[in-house]
Amino acid sequence: MNTLFAVFLFLIPIFLLHTRRKKSSERLPPGSLGLPLIGQSLGLLRAMRANTAEKWLEQRIKKYGPVSKLSLFGKPTVFIHGQAANKFVFTANGSTISSKQTESIRRILGERSLFELSAEDHKRVRSALMLFLKPESLKQYVEKMDEEIRNHLEMHWHGKQQVTVLPLMKNLTFNIICSLLFGLERGTRRDEFVECFQTMMEGMWSVPVNLPFTRYNSSLKASKRVQNMLKELIREKRVQLEQRKASPQQDLVTCFLSIRNDEGKEELTELEMVHNVMVVMVAGHDTSSILITFLLRLLANEPAVYAHLLQEQEEIARSKSAGEFLTWEDLAKMKYTWRVAQETLRVTPPIFGSFRTAMKDIEFGGYLIPKGWQIFWAAHMTHMNDSIFPEPSKFDPSRFEKQVLPPYCFVGFGGGPRICPGYEFARIETLIAMHHMVTRFTWKLTADDQFSRDPMPVPTQGLPLEIMPRTRL
Repeated sequence: MNTLFAVFLFLIPIFLLHTRRKKSSERLPPGSLGLPLIGQSLGLLRAMRANTAEKWLEQRIKKYGPVSKLSLFGKPTVFIHGQAANKFVFTANGSTISSKQTESIRRILGERSLFELSAEDHKRVRSALMLFLKPESLKQYVEKMDEEIRNHLEMHWHGKQQVTVLPLMKNLTFNIICSLLFGLERGTRRDEFVECFQTMMEGMWSVPVNLPFTRYNSSLKASKRVQNMLKELIREKRVQLEQRKASPQQDLVTCFLSIRNDEGKEELTELEMVHNVMVVMVAGHDTSSILITFLLRLLANEPAVYAHLLQEQEEIARSKSAGEFLTWEDLAKMKYTWRVAQETLRVTPPIFGSFRTAMKDIEFGGYLIPKGWQIFWAAHMTHMNDSIFPEPSKFDPSRFEKQVLPPYCFVGFGGGPRICPGYEFARIETLIAMHHMVTRFTWKLTADDQFSRDPMPVPTQGLPLEIMPRTRL
């Protein structure tokens, strides 16, 4: 009898554990995790490159419903979508959902990047970034950005009959980043930086298998070289500040170095400076270059939109004397141009989707998202929802004038407290670039109008254009 009782006591916790696991399993979203490590990663990447990723996700929704589980880039993942999902992702505090990215992004951009930090560390680093990226600070960089864009057009557009836009825009945005973020002028050092950075970017979305000759392996090596170059640059800037040869607001690096804590020490560690400069590099380089590229593509296809935007920019150009730089006040007049940019971001968002990590067991839509699992959301699912944006395939900039958009539906730059810190930087860059391009050139497409994602949208052949100079006013 005693033996039976002992066995019974021994089996109770096993039974309870089995029951708990069974209930947890039953509460998981429907779907399959697929093959170990690979999961559905290759399927999603293939769909993105074929520009069918939206259909790929829509098929999942039809099969499994609005919430489903899968495995992406080496981790179990829950896919969620819709306005409520966007709000869930962008408003959750760091103790519930972290902005931690996939293993490949984490390893490439570093463990002390804004993506990987939570709670007080995230708040501290974001506050440091915002000191440089807030509108009040960026006002002083309008002239410098204008100068970089003029130099770019003089070197790469004037006197040409054809240009390939995407590589040129990547060149432009990276030069602006080098100038405004690092104070790194043109030359061999900047060229080496560009080469390493481009290689680093290629493996951001990849299966994290570190084998020789893979994109991931090459990206990791390039990331290490970029970090070493940034460390050297930070040390140089620190000496310049000490010798009063640089100002605290000269660029992002000097801004970081000048922020002090209550004890008078640097607020950010060297690793935090390096990793978060890399985050700004990636965000500023790709988002702006893709947006400007697709704006030029759009204007070639939408003559009425082009005419309205040109009229707005010509009025500003007429108010300037020859060679005079644009001002913050000029940018404030470019309301229609920015509505066109917003509609471009809605139709072709540079960031197809992004990841978060559950920091504890949480519920969404009646399902369990276990601690440590990834959460994947996609901007397309609300941007092309006809109940939010009537006739979503139609390009209509007036949506951002007439319509009061529900919150967390247009997420081209994120939303709520998690809106992209570089939003204002990208806006200024885009408006200045569009001003000079539409007032100096006309153009037409010389390739088909298709694009793929890798993971950013890439137009056919990089968007070659035949360009003609405009008569200056």
